[in-house]
Amino acid sequence: MKKVILSLALFLCFLNIRAQEIPRFNPDTIRTITLDSIITKGARLNVERFINAVINDTSFYQAFRNMKKYTFIAENRVYTYDKKNKIDGKIYRKIKHNNNGPYKMEYLVKEDNGRVYKKNGKYQLYTVEMFDYIFMNAYNSDFIPNAPMTNGKGGGTNESYKDKLKTLIFNPGRPIKGLPFIGNKTQIFTANMRQYYDYTFYTATYLDSIPVYRFKVAVKPDLSSWTKDGLMIKELVTIFDQRNFEILGRYVDMKYSNMLFDFDVQMNIEMSYFDEVKLPTKITYQGNWDYPFKKEERASFLVVHKDYKLGTGK
Repeated sequence: MKKVILSLALFLCFLNIRAQEIPRFNPDTIRTITLDSIITKGARLNVERFINAVINDTSFYQAFRNMKKYTFIAENRVYTYDKKNKIDGKIYRKIKHNNNGPYKMEYLVKEDNGRVYKKNGKYQLYTVEMFDYIFMNAYNSDFIPNAPMTNGKGGGTNESYKDKLKTLIFNPGRPIKGLPFIGNKTQIFTANMRQYYDYTFYTATYLDSIPVYRFKVAVKPDLSSWTKDGLMIKELVTIFDQRNFEILGRYVDMKYSNMLFDFDVQMNIEMSYFDEVKLPTKITYQGNWDYPFKKEERASFLVVHKDYKLGTGK
């Protein structure tokens, strides 16, 4: 259980404009958003509308659930790093998820290089297992062979904590009870926490054609170092489609350290439309985490989904 709790701390994590990215190889080189101009305070939109949308949105997670209806190609890349941030392991999967009839998964490419596995055949990094769990209820990324499916209501303590983590990713800003050490640090929209953050929103263009709003919440630069160190979420960026105010992207930069653990994480999730249905197209992650008596884990992920076609089902 301790392993899962501390792993949650790093993985609470979401767009291509990043605050303090970990200085090493980044597999994500695709630029998807171009800023146009900042929206003035006198405009029709205001901070409260954006905050309410971030807290109450359900369409972001539903987009992952919708993937079960589609046949698509997934390209999954994982890179692991040594203490000098040099790549020491690579995992690559190109998979066709086929939902025409009974679900089938076909490997198109499967490659592993470097320090990837333990002697018992399991992956070196628990981070990979956590990443897989967060999204496997919506699709099988195949980083964990034969991973069990859950409904989020049972399965023991490990699954309970992992499900809390899913809430943090898909509903940032909400309180998370039962998450030791850091549960109250996720509530960045409370009256008390707002004094530590700047809120800005811009008009922008997403994927060269979609008009969007970019809502950014970032730690105020003039705070004392002691205060900054106590704030877990350093930056939260949300991309809204101007036409329907649905969320198309989310980026989180998180960093925290205490006597029990240290983590430094950035995660980015992006969506796009396929026949007017919103579906995930890219997930990226950069993260370091460490806690006593365990090997420090350093990893980055790039998951790209493409060629969506509505399946015929069973």
